[in-house]
Amino acid sequence: MPDTTSLDPSIAARLKRDEHGLVCAVVQQHDTGEVLMVGWMDDEALGRTLTEGRVTFWSRSRREYWRKGDTSGHTQHVKSVALDCDGDAVLVRVDQVGAACHTGTRTCFDAGGDLGAVVGQAPGTRA
Repeated sequence: MPDTTSLDPSIAARLKRDEHGLVCAVVQQHDTGEVLMVGWMDDEALGRTLTEGRVTFWSRSRREYWRKGDTSGHTQHVKSVALDCDGDAVLVRVDQVGAACHTGTRTCFDAGGDLGAVVGQAPGTRA
């Protein structure tokens, strides 16, 4: 039986991986545009994500693959995956079931909190 999780060589050739062989994966709710989390993928994790319909990451701390929701039940169902212009990040649009963050919040960015940046205004626009 063929390995369906192997990454297509034409896609692999377009990736610019970091020194650990990873690309950044930004995960976004497909219908609202809400950014849910960031994870890391190697070729195997990306191949699994593209072929299995669920998001798989490479855990840098545990040094193993993990599929979002296998233990928590908070699953991410793939709607689309796009490569950025530089090839060093992917945008994974999902249907998120439950919390995306391991802290139990909807997004990892809610859990981290606002940093209080000065809000800029584009030239020619009004407040």
